[in-house]
Amino acid sequence: MEQIPLTAAKRTVLGRKVKSLRKEGIIPAHIFGHKVKTIHIQVQKKDFEPVFEKAGETGIIDLSLDKEKRPVMVRNIQSDPLTDDPLHIDFYQVNLSEKVKVNVPLETIGQSPAVEKKIGLLLTPVSEIEIEALPTDLPENIQVDISKLENIGDEIKVKDLPIDRAKVEVLTDEELVVTQIGELVTKEMEETEAEIEAEQAAETAEGEEGQPEEGTEEEKKEAATEEQEAAEEKPEDAGSDQKAPKEEKPQE
Repeated sequence: MEQIPLTAAKRTVLGRKVKSLRKEGIIPAHIFGHKVKTIHIQVQKKDFEPVFEKAGETGIIDLSLDKEKRPVMVRNIQSDPLTDDPLHIDFYQVNLSEKVKVNVPLETIGQSPAVEKKIGLLLTPVSEIEIEALPTDLPENIQVDISKLENIGDEIKVKDLPIDRAKVEVLTDEELVVTQIGELVTKEMEETEAEIEAEQAAETAEGEEGQPEEGTEEEKKEAATEEQEAAEEKPEDAGSDQKAPKEEKPQE
């Protein structure tokens, strides 16, 4: 992999005062790494932007600092949420003889016959995968050729990607689907499905309106209790409260 040159200078302005640097077109940054003492640096924005466009987060940057060259990678960029301008850069110094883990972006190439013929819709659920390799063996991206995706259900998995596995170890699940052809949903189909759902909802509402209200479970329990109490208070025989007539003795 080509190492792209970039010049940096040591930074003495720290903390909130770095705002003054940004106004001058300078981006505050620092270098860190395994067994590397953190160094506060700064780079010119006009120099960094074209370098990052080529290197991305997987390319090796040949960073010159005090006449010393350091192989670094862009590990993180803090950006302004409104303008997207870089506010701070983390450069990770690598050892060219030690492997590193990075996320490599996937790049779709070719044309899918299924999409061209409007048979299906191209789905790309995964945009990058994690790999491990020596810094000089890291690919800038991994190409995903979709020219063989002809039918609904056709897919490409991580194990199908063109990766030199003799130099690169894939850490992402090999069975993970990165691209596939899904069913094509047209506006007419969406409208039809919406109509069917509306009709079903209307039928359900009509059915509920036609049914008598049964009341809640609490109301049912209260009614049953009242009926039971009323039954217990009601006399079993209406004449039970009247005194029995005296039995007259027969006349002798």
